[in-house]
Amino acid sequence: MPKPTPRWRVAIVDDHEPSRADIRAAVAAAGGEMTGEATRGADAPAIVAEARPDVVVFAVGLPDGDGVAAAAAVAGGVPVVLFTSHTRDELVARAQSAGVMAYLLKPLRPAELAPTLDLVTARFAETRQLRKTLEERKVVERAKGRLMDRLKLSEDEAFRRLRRAAMNSRRPMVEIARAVLVSESVTEDPPRI
Repeated sequence: MPKPTPRWRVAIVDDHEPSRADIRAAVAAAGGEMTGEATRGADAPAIVAEARPDVVVFAVGLPDGDGVAAAAAVAGGVPVVLFTSHTRDELVARAQSAGVMAYLLKPLRPAELAPTLDLVTARFAETRQLRKTLEERKVVERAKGRLMDRLKLSEDEAFRRLRRAAMNSRRPMVEIARAVLVSESVTEDPPRI
């Protein structure tokens, strides 16, 4: 019988063994899986790269420095939850600017872990999808602008051509737009020095 898919894969960066044990127990009880543990902030990027967690829980106080700074180093690629007993406004503001997506207070209340991790992973996926959509729109807009300039088309006509090419080739419009931009860069004269 195959092993069931875990609810989330979690890594933790905390030098306090009882806190790590609390997280491990709560993750297991909620159907998650622990994929990595570290006790120093400097080890966080390696743990994230190696364990490929869905979410990382960071303590604020680490033996080699500030957990918020360590969290900032990985926050772009994986959602981060801060785990601390401190509630100072300054800490919350630093955590927010570091890309931390949620805050759990010590001592851990196991009932709070699952909803927090569910929310964090869902919001991170939404944010990632929104960024991707925005980037794709930018590519389409650039390609549309190039078609307008090169072929002296209206904005509507340039968009229609991109859409028609996408439909005819059964490929996403962003792929067609990228091809337009690549073909444009290949056909341009090199800059003169």
